[in-house]
Amino acid sequence: MKITVIGCGRWGSLITWYLDRIGHDLTLYGRSSSREMQRFLKTRQNDLLALPASVKLTTDVAAATEGEVIIISIPSQNLAALMAELAPLALRGKTVVLCMKGIDIASGRRLSEVARDALDASCPVAVWLGPGHVQEFYAGRPSCMVIDSEDEAVKRRLVDEFSSDLIRFYYGQDLLGNEIGAAAKNVIGIAAGMLDGYGLGTLKGALMARGTREVARLIAAMGGDEPSAYCLCHLGDYEATVFSPHSHNRAFGECFARGEPYTALAEGYYTARAMVDLGKKHAVDLPICTAVYRILYESADCREVLMDLMTRELKNEF
Repeated sequence: MKITVIGCGRWGSLITWYLDRIGHDLTLYGRSSSREMQRFLKTRQNDLLALPASVKLTTDVAAATEGEVIIISIPSQNLAALMAELAPLALRGKTVVLCMKGIDIASGRRLSEVARDALDASCPVAVWLGPGHVQEFYAGRPSCMVIDSEDEAVKRRLVDEFSSDLIRFYYGQDLLGNEIGAAAKNVIGIAAGMLDGYGLGTLKGALMARGTREVARLIAAMGGDEPSAYCLCHLGDYEATVFSPHSHNRAFGECFARGEPYTALAEGYYTARAMVDLGKKHAVDLPICTAVYRILYESADCREVLMDLMTRELKNEF
C-alpha cells in the first residue's frame, strides 16, 4: 500500500517508521521550515528514532497527496488550516486517516468532521486512536489500538493492512464516541499531572473512574455509545497518559501545579475549553473537565479547585 504521512513530529515519524517496518511504501511530508523535517533530511533521525532509507522524504505538499492513503498527524488545532491548504489539490478517491486527538475549538467539530467537510465525497475519513508512546513502540513493546470510520469497508481494510505483532488493532464501532473519548483523555491527563505536582497521586484512581463516567455521559448525550468511554479510546489509554513519564499532557499538568514552564504541545489544554463548551451545549455536568478549564483559562487556584472536587455533594456512584 502506498501511504503518505503528513506531519513529521514524534507521532507522525513513528507511524512512518512502523508502517514501513510492516512492508508498506512510505513517504513522510514536512514543511521545509520545519526543524524536524530539516533534521530528517540531514540525518534521517530525530531525538526518538531513525528512519530507514526506504522511507521517502518530501517538503512538497502536492507530492504528499500521491499515496492512496494519506495519514495526518499534526496538532489538532492546525487541521482546519491544513485541509484548506489541501483543497486546491482537489483530492479524489483518497483515504484520509487522522492520527490526532482533539476537538476543533473554533467550531466545536470533531476532527473527522473538520476533514470530511473539506474533502470530496469520494475520500473516506478514518481515525487511528488508542494508547501508545513513540519510545515504547520503537523499543518493540506492543500495544493495542483502534481504527474507526463511518465506511465499514475502509475501516476493515485499514485494520487488516496495519495490524502486526507490534500493534493489534480493533475495529471501532462508534466514531463519535471514540473521538470524544480520545480527546477528553488528554484533559484527564492534565488533571493527573496536577495531582502528581501536589503529591496527590493516590487520587488518580478516583480521577480515572470519575473521569470516565463524565466522558461517558457526554458521549451518550451527543448520540454516541456510552460504553465507548470504557474502551481503548479513553479508559484504555489512561495508563499511557495518566501515569507515563512520556505523556505530554500529564507532564504539562505536573509542571503547571509546580509553577514550572513546559514548552511541548499538550493537546488537552485546548480540549479542556472544547469539552466545557460541549458540556454546556448538551447539558452534561463535567466536573473534572470544568475544573481543568477553570485552572487553565480563568486562573483559578489549582490546588483549591482540585480539592473542591473532593467536597462536592455526596451521591451514588452510578
